[in-house]
Amino acid sequence: MAREDYVCDCDIIHADVVESVRRNMPEESELYDLSDFFKVLGDSTRSKIMWALDEHELCVCDLAALLNMTKSAISHQLRALREANLVINRRDGKNIYYALADDHVRQIFEMGLEHIREPRASEPG
Repeated sequence: MAREDYVCDCDIIHADVVESVRRNMPEESELYDLSDFFKVLGDSTRSKIMWALDEHELCVCDLAALLNMTKSAISHQLRALREANLVINRRDGKNIYYALADDHVRQIFEMGLEHIREPRASEPG
């Protein structure tokens, strides 16, 4: 099937649907923030950290040992996750433990994993 087969040859078919979607579309700033949110998840090291924290609350040194990385590298990635409100931390004496921020984060991460584990859909046509 040629690439052209996926392109409409008209300007608009369902003007009412287009207008309805336009009215319900989030503000540009929200879509920008959503893009930033997904960019943070677009790093494999951060994905590994998220997976580990989905399993259990962990400190930096345990994450470093688990992922065979330096504590500095883990801390750098945790900072990005914390700034995106994806992880939280708590202090217990000298140790700081990290966990996923809330159930929304857990659900997004787990649904993402579920999605990529699905068999690939066949191409249209």
